[in-house]
Amino acid sequence: MTQSTFPLLSLAIWLPIAFGLIVLAVGRDSNPGLVRGVSLIGSIVSFLATLPLISNFDKAAHGVQFVEKAPWIQQFNVSYALGVDGISVWFVLLTAFITVIVVIAAWEVIEKRVAQYMGAFLILSGLMIGVFCATDGLLFYVFFEATLIPMFIIIGVWGGPNRVYAAIKFFLYTLLGSLLTLVAILYLYFKAGGSFDIFAWHKLALPLNAQILIFLAFLMAFAVKVPMWPVHTWLPDAHVEAPTGGSVVLAAIMLKLGAYGFLRFSLPIAPDASHALSGFIITLSLIAVIYIGLVALVQADMKKLVAYSSIAHMGFVTLGFFVFNDMAVQGGIVQMISHGFVSGAMFLCIGVLYDRMHSRQIADYGGVINTMPRFAAFFVLFSLANCGLPATSGFVGEFMVILGAVKFNFWIGLLAATALIFGAAYSLWLVKRVVFGAIGNKHVAELTDLNGREFAMLGVLAIATLAMGLYPAPFTDVMQTSVADLLQHVSVSKIK
Repeated sequence: MTQSTFPLLSLAIWLPIAFGLIVLAVGRDSNPGLVRGVSLIGSIVSFLATLPLISNFDKAAHGVQFVEKAPWIQQFNVSYALGVDGISVWFVLLTAFITVIVVIAAWEVIEKRVAQYMGAFLILSGLMIGVFCATDGLLFYVFFEATLIPMFIIIGVWGGPNRVYAAIKFFLYTLLGSLLTLVAILYLYFKAGGSFDIFAWHKLALPLNAQILIFLAFLMAFAVKVPMWPVHTWLPDAHVEAPTGGSVVLAAIMLKLGAYGFLRFSLPIAPDASHALSGFIITLSLIAVIYIGLVALVQADMKKLVAYSSIAHMGFVTLGFFVFNDMAVQGGIVQMISHGFVSGAMFLCIGVLYDRMHSRQIADYGGVINTMPRFAAFFVLFSLANCGLPATSGFVGEFMVILGAVKFNFWIGLLAATALIFGAAYSLWLVKRVVFGAIGNKHVAELTDLNGREFAMLGVLAIATLAMGLYPAPFTDVMQTSVADLLQHVSVSKIK
């Protein structure tokens, strides 16, 4: 562990939260221009504060870096303990980056309760970064659960007509899943002699039946968050009702909290159970990849289609983690980062159309390229990235997972590869009906192309998608040592 001399991680967590509170305070005087300005400055400063994490990251070092530790609840030995390794550091940057995009996206669109909207996203950003940084089990749980509150408010206040139903369903699914996790955390606390240190839990020797129960308890929380089939039904509802910014953050970051939990908790704490139940997880992942891909194909609502495609893509991630080789695990992590760029961009594109036409129905469009050529170029690029076109970020992660899966078992690799076919089918079917062909109706004929703000936010995501697709080495180099350490740890039995 590399001790930090400057609290970079605390800065990354608390800076956006502080700006969120400032925005809420400023917003009382209801000056939307000032609120937007402070929110943008806050999100940019918070993003800049995360950059030293990657520039000063030691790729060859083992364990966590930028470590901070201070006593928190001393009578229960709870610490405010932070640290990032090669697996988590990119997600800190991704969260801060996406928050900037979300603030820009809401600039003209959100007109009511602007301060509360911007404040909720800034606070949510800090809480999600806290999940990726926490190395104390209880601190992780607090951050993990706290992220529900701003997202619940975002969906419930600024969402669509069924927003209350979607918000409550989202909240209940994720909260109920997490209650069993709390039981597992308390069990590990007593087993470790009264310690919430996650790395102490990693070293605990546990019998197989205890490991399986712990694994299943964590699975309940993380599977709902990912979401894995069959506990995925809250996601399409939440996406359809959420405002554009809510959908972007939900897809780009919040789904990753569950997948990250597998890497930080399930695999290293219960390695024998992970191997014993890997067939079960691989089966659920393949169902998500294939069945949900087919479900996406028949959607009439653009947001629902992209929401289902997110479930299919996250199925790739969990598949990669449970075939236990370097290529597949790294591919899963790369896929998580790429999905942050691509799915975020897809929801922003749908938001751009919705702001103009107030419809997400595919049938209401057609021939958009004739009136919005710049928008059409971005939409086609992100749709192709969504189905894993080579030279886009979507290809790198999926290709690595398929290679790793083939190395593990040819037939599993073959089944996983069918996702590329389904991905191409629903993505190109969407593009054909929305973008190409003759102008569909008079509303499409009256559409105006991207303004400067919209072009900037989509342009930045397009650069990120292409850069990662053409040169993924900076991402994979950083995570290599941490992934190798994790797999080495998981390969050793912990049964007493």
